[in-house]
Amino acid sequence: MGMALVVEDDPELRMLVSMVLEQALDERVVGCESAEAAVAVLDECGRDIDVMVTDIELAGVMTGLELAAMARRRFPELNVIVTSGGDTPDALPDNTIFLPKPWRALDLIQRAQR
Repeated sequence: MGMALVVEDDPELRMLVSMVLEQALDERVVGCESAEAAVAVLDECGRDIDVMVTDIELAGVMTGLELAAMARRRFPELNVIVTSGGDTPDALPDNTIFLPKPWRALDLIQRAQR
């Protein structure tokens, strides 16, 4: 059984994304409110994680874009989805999917299953 990593500072949205992915992908989901916490999860379980969904604005110092870039460098096969309620970021890391908020659950699932 694989894992999904959800990095979102809004607890309700983090729970929603986690439930959607858990049910659709039948994977264990780990949720974090900061990129720093997500890095600790990647350090410990990175090879087991299939998909990471991160908001751009997070608790802590590091942004979701910085986290996405670091995760892509360390785990090239990782499916990384970046979300934001703001404008589309100027520079996304290579092979990273941008999903603007508000997204539909089906759109998230389709991108997570690639």
